[in-house]
Amino acid sequence: MAALLNLLTDIEGVAVGHSTDLALGSGVTAIIFDEPAVASCTVLGGAPGGRDTALLDPAMTVGVVDGLVLSGGSAFGLDAAGGVQAGLREIGRGLQVGDARVPLAPQAILFDLINGGNKDWGLHSPYRDMGYAAFKAAGKGPFALGSVGAGTGATTATVKGGLGSASAVSSKGYRIAAIVAVNALGSATIGDGPHFWAAPFEENGEFGGLGMPKTIDTRLRLKGTNVTATTIGAIVTDARLTKAEAHRLSILGHDGFARALLPTHLPLDGDTIFAASTGKHDRDDMPSFMELCHLAAIVMARAIARGVYEATALPIDGTQPAWRDRFAKPVA
Repeated sequence: MAALLNLLTDIEGVAVGHSTDLALGSGVTAIIFDEPAVASCTVLGGAPGGRDTALLDPAMTVGVVDGLVLSGGSAFGLDAAGGVQAGLREIGRGLQVGDARVPLAPQAILFDLINGGNKDWGLHSPYRDMGYAAFKAAGKGPFALGSVGAGTGATTATVKGGLGSASAVSSKGYRIAAIVAVNALGSATIGDGPHFWAAPFEENGEFGGLGMPKTIDTRLRLKGTNVTATTIGAIVTDARLTKAEAHRLSILGHDGFARALLPTHLPLDGDTIFAASTGKHDRDDMPSFMELCHLAAIVMARAIARGVYEATALPIDGTQPAWRDRFAKPVA
């Protein structure tokens, strides 16, 4: 088995691709499964935006999807799934319905319309083409973190947001990983300092190795009261899950939000987490599933901190500085 990269692509059969437009201040991330994956999702934010999320309810008929899409652009960004769907159709993927094939790539979006990027795109938004570009860019192995893909224009209450990922292996050898675009109304960092709320879960200095500060500042910090925000992501495992179990795993991913962001799930957040299983390895026992639920929260918390830690400021005057701009030590 390949060594861990601490990325979503540690899950066999999963590819990730980005489309990034720094001038636009927005982007798209596509998650593509080699084979249809069992999937579900949970929406706990008060201002969500999504496509085909209703079919992921455990009570609904369709059990598997071909991919998942994370995008900026708010409601305009929902065009991105059409681009990913076009790419999937091009290679013959999709749910067989009579003589037709319908590729399924549920999507969640975040609000990045007022981050300083040029959103004067004319009649049609660029997101369908960006979705297709993200699909074409999807690959196995390493992929970029920070201000890329769906995390390109992300912000938080204190520093620039971004796209993060992290992975883990259960005691029985099942792999589980998270990917997330951090665009929270609240903050991933503690007070006005460099420390991350997710510090207790950090591994191998993946977001600076600073630990916790001596004192904890829990005062409310928000990036605004008249904007929407939203953190969106996915948890994927190679352990076989039912659709109901995938739904439960998505709920536990939200526990990771609560451990890495303060506050989260606000009325103007649209926080959404997908969960999927490639089913590469059989399992049907409750103890192994509960461990995966435990790890889902941890990898999501770590991924959130990594997304903020790896972010860079947009190359646009007046945009939010990144963690690295404020806190990284200069190289001697």
